[in-house]
Amino acid sequence: MAHQQILHFETSGRGSRDITREVAEVVAASKVECGLVQVFVQHTSCSLTITENADPDVRRDLETVLSRLAPDGDPAYRHDDEGPDDMSAHVRTVLTDSGMTVPIGGGRMLLGTWQGIYLLEHRTSPLRRTLVVTVIG
Repeated sequence: MAHQQILHFETSGRGSRDITREVAEVVAASKVECGLVQVFVQHTSCSLTITENADPDVRRDLETVLSRLAPDGDPAYRHDDEGPDDMSAHVRTVLTDSGMTVPIGGGRMLLGTWQGIYLLEHRTSPLRRTLVVTVIG
């Protein structure tokens, strides 16, 4: 059995957004007791990650690290069609990921106690992002 739903999120620019609840709602609607949920973001300048959901400093520190690894406006970048955050956003997506899979048991995601699913916006401007959530069980 498979269940699929498209989710849309408005971002406020660079940063992270907890989407655990919205993905959990898709899992619940699927009625799958044991299986997998796959989440995929249909963009090349934002990404997904699972990280700590208790201390927001973790997400701020991750942004600090990503800014060091992929700084905006690096003169070595050739691709800058959409501004100084263009190529750095693509690099940040490659360093994180555009998709993830989480096991389902007992009709819910089997995330750890301190884990949450986050949409990472890598562009500095607000954007509308589309995610495909597929539940298989």
